[in-house]
Amino acid sequence: MSGKAARRRAREFALQGIYQWLLSGNSMPVIEEHVAQVSGFDKADRELFISLLRGTLANVEALQEEFTPFIHRPVNELSPVERAILLLATHELKHNIETPYRVIINEAIELAKSYGGTDGHRFVNGVLDKLAATLRAVEVNAAREAGKR
Repeated sequence: MSGKAARRRAREFALQGIYQWLLSGNSMPVIEEHVAQVSGFDKADRELFISLLRGTLANVEALQEEFTPFIHRPVNELSPVERAILLLATHELKHNIETPYRVIINEAIELAKSYGGTDGHRFVNGVLDKLAATLRAVEVNAAREAGKR
């Protein structure tokens, strides 16, 4: 399995873990154990999964503060899937600097298309585009400049 596919699976499983945490409030070890039992987990990048899940769940409040200015309703009114995707992608934008912001946004859009509501991917895209311009200003501006040439 390619590294890209293993990384995508890691994000999917991290999303499932974050979603489970939002709905159940289970502890991280319980969630990790549960997700590790899911079919296909052996094909995921386990190290990335652990990093994303633990990093996101350890910083939920701070991550929500980052994306809240870009949503037009209270965080608790977001669907659990959209909220989990925004938490995950915000964590990656802040802490996985080696991953290009466009990759993070594209992966989040794909997760929203697979797991979210009908237009959830548009909402996620809009929020993350604005957030990336804040968290990754140098990278976003460089990409814009390159696009003008």
